[in-house]
Amino acid sequence: MDYSPTYVERLGKSVLGQSFDYYRPYVKSRTASWWRNGGTKAAINLSDKVPPAHPALLVMAIAVAASLLAELRIGMLRVPVVVWEMGFGMLVGSQGLGLARSSDILLEWLGRAGLAALFFMSGMELDLQKVKGRPLSLAVGGWSLSLAIALAAGVVFHWVPQIHAPLMVSLVLTTTAMGTFLPILRDAGHLDSKFGSLVLAAGAVGEFGPVILVSLALTRVYGTWKEVALMLGFVALAVVAALIALSVRPPRVLRLLERSMQSSTQLPVVLSVLLIAAFVSLSQAIGLESVLGGFAAGMVVGLASQGGGGRVFRVKVEAICFGFLVPFFFVVSGMNLEVGLLVKDPEKLLLVPVFLLLFFIVRGTPVVLYRHDIGKSERLPFVLFSATALPIVVAITDIGVRTGRLLPEIAAALVGAGLLSVLLFPAVAIALLPRRSLKEP
Repeated sequence: MDYSPTYVERLGKSVLGQSFDYYRPYVKSRTASWWRNGGTKAAINLSDKVPPAHPALLVMAIAVAASLLAELRIGMLRVPVVVWEMGFGMLVGSQGLGLARSSDILLEWLGRAGLAALFFMSGMELDLQKVKGRPLSLAVGGWSLSLAIALAAGVVFHWVPQIHAPLMVSLVLTTTAMGTFLPILRDAGHLDSKFGSLVLAAGAVGEFGPVILVSLALTRVYGTWKEVALMLGFVALAVVAALIALSVRPPRVLRLLERSMQSSTQLPVVLSVLLIAAFVSLSQAIGLESVLGGFAAGMVVGLASQGGGGRVFRVKVEAICFGFLVPFFFVVSGMNLEVGLLVKDPEKLLLVPVFLLLFFIVRGTPVVLYRHDIGKSERLPFVLFSATALPIVVAITDIGVRTGRLLPEIAAALVGAGLLSVLLFPAVAIALLPRRSLKEP
C-alpha cells in the first residue's frame, strides 16, 4: 500500500477535514522522515502533539459560561450575555490565547447562520400590534430625525482621515439594541407601561430601518434603480407571505401543526427553518444581504405565531436561535475584532468615546418629539435606552469588513462604543426611572 507523504496528507485531510491544517506541518515532517527510512520508523503518533479543543465545543462552552455570568449582578449592573460572548471570543481568538481561529470553515458557517438567526429573532420580536398608533408614528419620525443627524455627521466624517466609510458609520449610529434592553425593561416591570410601549416602538424601528438601508447601501450587483426595484419586490413578497400567514388558517392544518409540536416531527419548527433558508437564499440570489432575508422570515413567522397558541412554538425557536446559533455569531465576531489595531493607534482608540457620544446624540435627539408623551423625569432614560446599541452594530460592521467597505479598526471602535453603551446606558436608565411609572397601565 502507498504510504507516501502525499497519500498520508490526502488521507488525513479526508478524515480530519479543516482541523488537519493544524497538524499539516507535523505530519509532513514525520511522514517524510518515515518514508526516507523505508518505513522502519515508528508510525505517526498525533498524540505527541496535544490537539486543540474542537472549535464548536469551545464556542458552546463559552455560551454556557456567558449565560451563567450574565445572571450575576454587580451592584446595579448586569452584564448582558452578548458582551460576555464577545469578550470570551476575543480571549480565545488569534489575538488572545489562540485556542480557535475564526477562519475555521465550521465556525465561519455557524457564525453566518448565527447572523441570520439574530435578524430572524429581531423580525419575530417586531410586534406591530403592541406599538401601533402614536408610539409607532413617533418612532418612525424619531428614527428619520436620527438618520438626518447621522448623515450630517457623515458629511463631517468625510473630512476625518481616520474614517474611510462615512456612510457605513452613519448607518451604524442609527441603530438601537431592542433585543438587549427588552429583558431589562421586562425584569424591572416597565415593559407594559406607556413608557415601555414608546421605548419598544423606538427600538423596533431602530432595528428595522438600518436593516433596510444597509441592504440597499451594500448591494452592488445591479444598478441603483434595479436594486430598488428588487428590494421593493422582495418586501412585497414578504408582505404577501405575512398576509397569508395571518389569514389562511385551515383548521385541519392548524391541528396538524399543533399536534406535531408535541412529537418528534416538530413540523412548525422545521417549516420555520425552511422559511429562513428560503428567504436568505432569495435575498442573496437577487444581490441583497442575507440579514434582510432573515429579518423578513422572522416577521412572517412572528405574525403567524401570534397569540397564546404560538407561545410554545416561539419558545422552541428562541431556544434554537439564542441557545445555539446566535452565540456562534457573537463569539466569532469577538475573535474577528481587531482590538490590537486600536491599542496600537491612540487616534483610533479615541474614536470609541467619540462614537459613544454620537450614539447618545443621534438616537437621543428625537426625544424632543416626545415632549408631550414623556414626563421630564423619563426623558433621559428614554434617550439612554434608544442610544443602547450592540447586536446590529456588530452585524453591520461584520458585513462592512467582510465586503471591504469598512476598515477593521473602525469596526472595532464602533463595536467598542456599542459594548460600552450596553454596559452603561440601560443600568443608568433603570436607576433614573421614577417608581411611579411601574404603576402605569
